[in-house]
Amino acid sequence: MNFQKRKQKILAGLEKQGEVDIKKLATELAVSEITVRRDLNQLAADGLLYRTHGGAVKVNPNEKPHTFANKTAQNAAVKDAICRVAAAQIQDGDIIFMDCGSTVFRLCQFIKNKKIKVITNSLPVIYELQESAVSLNIIGGELDGDRQAIHGTTANEHIARYRATKAFLGVDGISVNGLFANSEKEAGITTAFATQSAYTYMLCDSAKIGKETYLNFAALDLINAIITNAPQEKLAGFEEQGITIFHAK
Repeated sequence: MNFQKRKQKILAGLEKQGEVDIKKLATELAVSEITVRRDLNQLAADGLLYRTHGGAVKVNPNEKPHTFANKTAQNAAVKDAICRVAAAQIQDGDIIFMDCGSTVFRLCQFIKNKKIKVITNSLPVIYELQESAVSLNIIGGELDGDRQAIHGTTANEHIARYRATKAFLGVDGISVNGLFANSEKEAGITTAFATQSAYTYMLCDSAKIGKETYLNFAALDLINAIITNAPQEKLAGFEEQGITIFHAK
């Protein structure tokens, strides 16, 4: 089977299922896994799909930029486990903040049927939830094209007008020394959301726990809880500072 025929079958599988697996494709196409990987890499380079560790997911270029969707697809199983725990904390009637993090974005699939209000600076979150039971408010301000999110002074001032029952946020790093970011605009939006929320959850995979970047923008008392897949030994010291830990499995 030549590349063009394999391409048609791969794209048909994506259209039907939303994702494909390298091992299954190799069996179905009667080729090696190396050939499948090469095909997927070529199709990803052409913008026809997003590569994941074990395969690929469907692309919708009219809704989500390739770079952001690729990021959300990385470690998808871990992110989904974290987001299932997060979704269990949300009840009908809640008003929640969601930022533009790739883990937070994956929360969308678990809350579409909840009668809640979501206030966000993330365009992908808006796209994902726009035809669901969720009521939406989007923060105004300066567009960051790479992040597909709204940032800046105006955005922070806009957030200050709202009050949320809960916030679900991401962060570049978190340790017993506080919260860490890779940019001041990310630090600003996180601080703005957390300040206006009655209860703030940080959604962090294990790699973020204990990580410290150059910008230590807040102490741990800015947040209330961490939802993570990190092992207990990496979490020593957080509960002593009053942080509730939710374990994702």
